[in-house]
Amino acid sequence: MKYRYGPYREGPDPLAPPYDVREALDAVGEEVLNGGRVGDALRDLLRRGLDGENGRRGLDDLLRQVRERRRELRERGRMDGLLEQVRSLLDTAIGQERAELFPDPSDDARLREAELDQLPSDTAGAVRALRDYQWRSEAARRTFEQLKDMLRSDVLDAQFEGLKQALQSGDPAQTERVKHMMAALNAMLEADARGEHRQEDFDAFMAEYGDLFPDEPGTLEELVDSLARRSAALNRLMNSLSPEQRAELGRLMAESLQDAGLELEMSRLGDALRQRRPDLDWAGQEGMSGEDPLGLGDATSALADLADLADLESALSQDYPGASLADVDEEAVRRALGRGAVDDLAELRRIEAELERQGYLNREGGRLELTPKAVRRLGQTALRKVFSQLKGGRNGQHEQRSAGQSGELTGTSRQWRFGDEQPLDVVRTVSNAILRNPSDVRLLPEDFEVKETERRTGAAVCLLVDLSYSMVMRGSWADAKQTALALHSLVSTQYPQDAIQIIGFSHHARVLQPEQMAVLDWDMVQGTNLHHALLLAGRHLDAHPGFEPIVLVVTDGEPTAHLRSDGRPVFDYPPAPETLVLTFAEVDKMTRRGATLNVFMLAEDRRLVAFVEELARRNGGRVFSPDSGRLGEYVVSDYLRARG
Repeated sequence: MKYRYGPYREGPDPLAPPYDVREALDAVGEEVLNGGRVGDALRDLLRRGLDGENGRRGLDDLLRQVRERRRELRERGRMDGLLEQVRSLLDTAIGQERAELFPDPSDDARLREAELDQLPSDTAGAVRALRDYQWRSEAARRTFEQLKDMLRSDVLDAQFEGLKQALQSGDPAQTERVKHMMAALNAMLEADARGEHRQEDFDAFMAEYGDLFPDEPGTLEELVDSLARRSAALNRLMNSLSPEQRAELGRLMAESLQDAGLELEMSRLGDALRQRRPDLDWAGQEGMSGEDPLGLGDATSALADLADLADLESALSQDYPGASLADVDEEAVRRALGRGAVDDLAELRRIEAELERQGYLNREGGRLELTPKAVRRLGQTALRKVFSQLKGGRNGQHEQRSAGQSGELTGTSRQWRFGDEQPLDVVRTVSNAILRNPSDVRLLPEDFEVKETERRTGAAVCLLVDLSYSMVMRGSWADAKQTALALHSLVSTQYPQDAIQIIGFSHHARVLQPEQMAVLDWDMVQGTNLHHALLLAGRHLDAHPGFEPIVLVVTDGEPTAHLRSDGRPVFDYPPAPETLVLTFAEVDKMTRRGATLNVFMLAEDRRLVAFVEELARRNGGRVFSPDSGRLGEYVVSDYLRARG
């Protein structure tokens, strides 16, 4: 058999490492742990962008650039520049003609001066009256021809960007070519309206007239979009002028098109564009505050760009129902902000897509939710933060343990059994396959062996977390959630033989899974039902006889609720004697089980201090008062100390 090696061209590289979304997931997770919703957290990340080594600008940065670009365009110049330029050239031509006539004593010269005196006061009327005037001054004739050429090229440039350069030579053949182009374009639009247009027709059109369209559209629809944008911008320009300016400029444009024989074709094109793109703003206005006069084409381009920027600003703001990054037009971003901004947008889109593709986010009923995989990642991140705070050698010693180990290696190995978490003995596994069939080495399930480890006594771990409203008011809520996830991650990965249960309590208690804990909101209810939480913890310990019992309590308030015999919670403040009696009864049961209760006290209230001191006296447990932000360090350290 022959083999050929070369670059893989069938799609994405199958051996490429997966796109790294860990930084993005941690950013989303941190906001979720602080009480935010997953969708809101993702939107905040996309608005903010990533700050890491491969960070990209967020939507807010792109939005600032768009707004700055709009401001620059508005200050670029005045929209009545064409009128000013035409008036200036007209005055120059008339002045040159008068200078030629003044020394001539003939009656013809006087008649011509009288004709110039009687010209209409408005620029458009004067240009129309002089269209058939026989100039005596050659300089005046050239100036007036320059005026007409400028007017014709500017009017056409307002509709067809790039025609101004094509018509600057003043060659009548070029004007005739433009006329044929417009006729062919209108015929193609009419054929498309009848359903008879083919891509081959457009390709032939572009082969003949493609040099007149610098944006190089690939389809008729792309060409229509470009022309309709400019046509709508020209309409908004006209609407933004004063009534007198609008009327005068309209007459000038009509005069210019009529002079070039393009009036009918331009009218047909305008009607077709309006029909095909009624969604564009044809009736609006847009102000510009610059000092320099702009030609009609330049002003139209500025207004078209302003409209694009307004649409882009709306899409980047993402503040409308159902907003998505898919709404942002990549080509509009490129035109407005350049290639770098397109790359930033692509990176933001990839973050959003990869979080779902790699199984960290899931959409349920249009809402984003964290998956168990994402919660495990958040737990590992929270655990790393905790270990970064631990002092001394404990951090290093703990991080050196392998996931799934349940004790020190004994130096022996045994056949793998389903459910084993001991490290794989690679040498013995491969050796078994070779010994079984040296000529055809294939691994079978019976070949696998694992390394024997010392057995370590399992622990039944209960973490009781206060979910009451006061936890939020004191700023302890996010810290408590991160601590719960960190401890769960530590136990499940480094001490898999241990059985951990997280119990949340407010007016009643409930067992929480890590996925629930990550997105859990505090309970805006009255009551700190430690009695119920200890009941649930006792059941967990009783379900694991022979395990070392570890009970950790995180709270910022004394017990103010208990569970009645009928299962209904009762709240009372100050605590009713019955609440304290029932809670201490559960404490005493824990003591008889051999379980030590260590309390992490997040407040210094007199009643709370008195309660935990009595709890410690009865049970022999310890009381901690961690500083803000160090709860996880205290809880994890205490667990590691208990595990020896």
